Amino acid sequence: MIGAPVFIDRIGKAYGSQTAVAEVTLDIPAGEFLSILGPSGSGKTTLLTMIAGFESPSAGRLVIGGRDVTAVSPDRRNIGMVFQRYALFPHLTVAENIAFPLKMRGICKNLRAERVDRTLDLVQLRDYARRYPHELSGGQQQRVAVARAIVFEPPVLLMDEPLGALDKKLRESMQLEIKQLQQRLGATVIYVTHDQEEALTMSDRIAVMAKGQLAQLGTPADIYHNPQSAFVADFIGKMNFLAGEFVGETAGNQTIRLGDDVIIDTPGAAPGFDGPARIGDRVRLALRPERLGLAMRGAGGKNALPGRIETSVFAGCFDLHLVRTDFGNGEIIQVQVPANGTGSPFAAGTLVDVIAERDCLRLFTDAEA
Repeated sequence: MIGAPVFIDRIGKAYGSQTAVAEVTLDIPAGEFLSILGPSGSGKTTLLTMIAGFESPSAGRLVIGGRDVTAVSPDRRNIGMVFQRYALFPHLTVAENIAFPLKMRGICKNLRAERVDRTLDLVQLRDYARRYPHELSGGQQQRVAVARAIVFEPPVLLMDEPLGALDKKLRESMQLEIKQLQQRLGATVIYVTHDQEEALTMSDRIAVMAKGQLAQLGTPADIYHNPQSAFVADFIGKMNFLAGEFVGETAGNQTIRLGDDVIIDTPGAAPGFDGPARIGDRVRLALRPERLGLAMRGAGGKNALPGRIETSVFAGCFDLHLVRTDFGNGEIIQVQVPANGTGSPFAAGTLVDVIAERDCLRLFTDAEA
């Protein structure tokens, strides 16, 4: 299988006066694994169904492998699809389910058998060929659905929340299996999910959707570490937000007042900040919990945020501390500290300084709240 490039050119979809997708443009190279990520109602599934041909766009065009397929019916787009509901035929065996797309395409019986055998090996289900869907686990059914989608060697594979029905451990295992399979096949995959961890784990790039628009496009690391809006920062991973006031800029540093006696400096080029800001503007400071540390009160040094431990929770590989700040409106800051196996020295009620790594600070305008 060789992947095909996909060009989504200003695609839009409206239902009467309601806009579901607002002129989204995406240029997806052959063989890329692109996740479309967003909350419910963000337009991600509508975008996918337009790529599949099940919905007609109100505007724009779609090009697959250099061919304009905007007006082409779904069955002539040569696209594989996997849905959350696997839609397996209950009266057909695993092998017969996988063979079905080949049969519909008029592939001869011998070639069908050869391709089915090869695909069963790819998804590690050869020993289950004669079983029926009800005799399989959820993970095995999901593999059959993937096998049926790839057996006719489509250059593009669309997946709509395919792992949503699985439990957490199985879902994590299947994420890696699908990614490894995609890399072996070289297929172009467009994968819709609302699960941020899933998107970060599997994708070459992530397209974050919000209210029908493309909020940000980038690699998982770029999306996570350099969110370009407060929405993306809040949606991807855990994030603390603190309200502040812009008080000036010196030597490339943005200076923010968080409280009467709490001043913090952020890098002047902090991604997400759509300055230049004016003195007195309200801003929001964003901090990842895992990029924060704790020290006893007075030992935190520059950029320390004073507070009091509300509670501490052991979460396996880290201790999660909830710290109520001594400034502003007394917001709660989440701090993740690697667990050392001996228990946390920060008991409830302890006065502490939250220490922020300077390069982890992100600044956003208050209007983005």
